[in-house]
Amino acid sequence: MDEDCGCALGRIEQLIRHAYWSSGSSGIVIGLSGGIDSAVAATMCCRAVGGERVLALILPSSVTLREDIHDAEEICRRLSMESRIISIDPMLGAYRAMPGYFESPYLLGNLMARTRMAVLYYHANRDRRLVCGTSNRTEYLLGYCTKYGDNAADIQPILHLYKTEIFALAETMDLPERVIKKPPSAGLWAGQSDEREIGLTYAEIDAALRTLSRTGWKSKNEVEEKVLGMVRASEHKRLPPPGFTAVE
Repeated sequence: MDEDCGCALGRIEQLIRHAYWSSGSSGIVIGLSGGIDSAVAATMCCRAVGGERVLALILPSSVTLREDIHDAEEICRRLSMESRIISIDPMLGAYRAMPGYFESPYLLGNLMARTRMAVLYYHANRDRRLVCGTSNRTEYLLGYCTKYGDNAADIQPILHLYKTEIFALAETMDLPERVIKKPPSAGLWAGQSDEREIGLTYAEIDAALRTLSRTGWKSKNEVEEKVLGMVRASEHKRLPPPGFTAVE
């Protein structure tokens, strides 16, 4: 990162504290996958308001790896967070009863992401909590997220950080080494890997994004052209839905 990690973390934690106190909420709820993004975001929340005020929901499906659940539980223990494991399989089973239901990895993956967010907001509404998002800048710019799913939140403490910056921050935190080193995955189907699905490493993607932002979003090589194409194709995920502005 371009600035001292300690100063950067301090500012993020202050943002979380301000959102927490100004909203009058009783705490924060976060979905914990056992991956690096949610682990870093959860650490920030616990440092900001205390682990006793942060509820971690572990929301596995039938394709969730057992080790990911164990990693999420270990993160909760280290951060002294309350945690609950809630399988989303029964909810997915109810969807399958819909007339005309058809399943593909893409459709099911989006359904899973939105189901998890619905569960998070249920707990947030019930307990007067804020939902903490776990999206990073790289995913946000690429559109590598589900609209109204994992990109929905009340606070987004790592949305301004590139994925490679998340890796750097994680090294300064008390997180299991296997969480920091495991291949990033959304866990939406068996064997899914972010970098394999995109076809580029996060180092390549972040380097391209940094260069594109400096050069007016004009690509100069094949990698930059591919990344720019993803940024343009996903613009709708970063804009409000089209509609008419209400007038008096």
